[in-house]
Amino acid sequence: MAQPPTSSSTGPVWQSAAYTLYRDRLVQGPHTARAVSRTELTSDYQSPANAFLSPQVNFKFSLNGYDNEMPPGQDHLFVAVPDANGASLETPAIGFGQPYRDSTLVPVGTYLAPNTPLKIRLDMRPVLAAFDSQGFYTLYNGEYLYKDDLKHIFVAGNTAPLCWDFDNLSQQPQLELKDFDGSGIYEVTVQLNPPIAAQPTVSQWTPRLNTAEFPQCMSEYPLLDALYNLALEEAKRAVEPDGTFRTGQEWAGVWTRDISYSIILAQAILQPEVAKTSLLSKVTPHGRIVQDTGTGGAYPCSTDRVIWATAAWEIYKTTGDEAWLEQVYPIIKNTIEDDELVAYTPHRHNAGAQSSSPEVEENRPDQTAGQPTNLVRGESSFLDWREQTYPQWMQPADIYQSESLGTNAAHFQANMVLALMAGKLGAAEVARAAQERAARIKSGINENLWLPEQGYYGQYRYGRIYQVLSPRAEALGEALTVLFDIADEDRSQTVVARTPVMDYGIPCIYPQIPGVLPYHNDGVWPFVQSYWGLAAAKAGNETAFMESIAAITRPAALFLTNKENFVASNGDFAGTQVNSSVMLWSISGALGLTYKGLFGMDFQTDGLTFRPFVPQALQGQRKLTNFRYRQAVLDIELQGFGNVIRSITLDGQLLPNATVPASLVGQHSIYIELTNETPLPATQNKVPHHVSPVMPTVTYSAGRLEWNMVEGAEAYRLLCNGQVVSRTTENSWPVLTPNIYTEYQVMALDALGFESFASEPLPIEPEKVQYTFELEASSSGASKSCQGYTGSGFVETSTTVNRRVMAHITVPITGRYAVDFRYANGNGPVSTSNKCAMRTLRNSSSVLGTIVLPQRGADEWSDWGFTNPLLLSLEGGNHTLTLSLEPANRNMNDEVNEALLDYLRLTRIGQGY
Repeated sequence: MAQPPTSSSTGPVWQSAAYTLYRDRLVQGPHTARAVSRTELTSDYQSPANAFLSPQVNFKFSLNGYDNEMPPGQDHLFVAVPDANGASLETPAIGFGQPYRDSTLVPVGTYLAPNTPLKIRLDMRPVLAAFDSQGFYTLYNGEYLYKDDLKHIFVAGNTAPLCWDFDNLSQQPQLELKDFDGSGIYEVTVQLNPPIAAQPTVSQWTPRLNTAEFPQCMSEYPLLDALYNLALEEAKRAVEPDGTFRTGQEWAGVWTRDISYSIILAQAILQPEVAKTSLLSKVTPHGRIVQDTGTGGAYPCSTDRVIWATAAWEIYKTTGDEAWLEQVYPIIKNTIEDDELVAYTPHRHNAGAQSSSPEVEENRPDQTAGQPTNLVRGESSFLDWREQTYPQWMQPADIYQSESLGTNAAHFQANMVLALMAGKLGAAEVARAAQERAARIKSGINENLWLPEQGYYGQYRYGRIYQVLSPRAEALGEALTVLFDIADEDRSQTVVARTPVMDYGIPCIYPQIPGVLPYHNDGVWPFVQSYWGLAAAKAGNETAFMESIAAITRPAALFLTNKENFVASNGDFAGTQVNSSVMLWSISGALGLTYKGLFGMDFQTDGLTFRPFVPQALQGQRKLTNFRYRQAVLDIELQGFGNVIRSITLDGQLLPNATVPASLVGQHSIYIELTNETPLPATQNKVPHHVSPVMPTVTYSAGRLEWNMVEGAEAYRLLCNGQVVSRTTENSWPVLTPNIYTEYQVMALDALGFESFASEPLPIEPEKVQYTFELEASSSGASKSCQGYTGSGFVETSTTVNRRVMAHITVPITGRYAVDFRYANGNGPVSTSNKCAMRTLRNSSSVLGTIVLPQRGADEWSDWGFTNPLLLSLEGGNHTLTLSLEPANRNMNDEVNEALLDYLRLTRIGQGY
């Protein structure tokens, strides 16, 4: 627990078990960061990342950059401790797919030495023999890898330079294995624990740029003032010569979500013209917001681009620029209307019908598939590195199908913004439609994502035909529900009090995912911490707000820059998969806590309202001078502590409603005095580092489910069609033969009640209720060469070829069905690029929904998978469905919107219509 503040000018201002904040310095263990003055900082921090690494190296082999050697949770283990003779370290020739476990004991106090060379050897002869005998190798999950498709063999692992970032292994040539002598034994030598992984920070900061044009801050806390000045300088450095923001020192260019979250936090206040230029650089030629990152080729697997709308509105509120409003309004309107067609779940039609499945437990609740949730599909906002926050079985199409907290909060607020803009511009019908969409999304979040026992929202709903709610807390999404008024006042206070927070800050997610190195997983991101701090201030939680200020102060002071992220479990900047200094949204978060937190600035269309919140630990006088608000320049003095204003004056006269009118012009002085009353006591949920159990791998045979025993699991939870049906301590379970589509999943539960991800949905004898319809007979042939298709061929669909594909199907009986397509898309890797294909599915003129065909691997046209399923009510008999490229199906590439289609799959999931 943090300790109460002291009134001493030399004693601690705030203290926790991890570090102590003083007025002029911060102390963490042996390290001290100090403000020599308000324009000079020093730090003796040294990362411990290289000093105490375990010599136990976990790793896997990867064909073509996929996690395809062994099931999740199964790794090879080698102990990298040289023998007494100092012989070079090398693994035996490990057979692909054959787990290797080194039994060498690690002596107490033995750590991995920096720059330890290790030769890793892989026996590929069984794989190569399969290529020669049958043309393909069968991977552990039943998928085929064809001989001609094997391009690269990599090693992934837990010790740098190894990493678990499978999607980006193709960019790590030093991790690629080669067969140097044609023997079938592939090798690579890596230098484990390289010191570059823990590059030291600078030891001193003094300003090099003149930031006098920005608001100047002075208080009784020199360290906070110096860090404010550091943030100002880095904000100025984060502007490129073309007048756009630079995302970070290591990240050139403009990214939609990064600049948007930054603009909302502070840049609309500090650098509005740069903010405008940056936002306009993220608009497509046809006037939509760019989704520039995301799984499977960006949009629509990721749909959080709409946070751009809230950033654009923030600029309007700070500047009052009517021309800006008119410029951005159609961009936002067109984007949201496209999203409604492509990513919104149905809210009235295609409602779910009752389905049945075999009884495995008495009083099992009835199941439904396709129940309208009023939510928007797409990846968690900013958490777009899928291994970092999603189960490994989820394909890009599954991630598109998921319904996540943060992304839905962004869509809710975008619709609220559109309604306000439309209202100001006299577009009443647009405003009404946007308000209705916002209301549905808000209802969907509160009805489908709220976890009453935990007291916060779950991260996302995930699955395929049936979905389950992940109970992980997701910090940014939790904060946005409070800031955007999705949660009511009571629920907001509960969210802030009960969302898990760790010693060094609020982790992006909690608990952590096993076997995944820190980044989003086991990571604190300062910009998220800032949003969390502002949510805490809004909810009146002084404990959480003060700790957020401390959690932003600590890394900036010790590292002498605003880092992108740091490890949640130890507070160190080294050890995350990727990191950058001078990170725009971290800078903006630090400034935002001053402007919108301490000074409580709330920008409205007709004025600037002050709602300051000064924790008692930071009591005293603070000034913010040269603050530019529209046509006025304000010098603001704030005195006292608490969140209740005793008095506020403008040029010595009482200021009604604590609001500066938007029409104010010229130089003015504002004086705010707080009541020095401590807000009602409020707590937060401080938790230790915790890793959830490994997800089980489940198989079915002869009427019985079986799964691997998970280390640390106390029990297992069985789900049938997305609903819990039993709990067991065994690793098998009998199931009855179903007469309707039925799928099972298993979760592992640890002693504290934390659950693993649900295993991949396992259909039981699905062939009894599935029907396939080949497509090649109804469309022109394909020019691409590939393998693994069924029937006599496949169909190529692009912007120029087969823009409309016909599917002639026979529905055996009236009922509820899942419709999806087997497809391939080799236009890019799973993790990046912008060539996700999509089409609209129709039955005659009726729109049935959007079919999404994400990228599955660069040039991997023989890697077949399934699209998202559409859950439909269909009458028995013959139907002709059409899959067509329509205006709303534009992706972020525009020119390349291409996929191969093998067949349509029809799965009967329920009776009735």
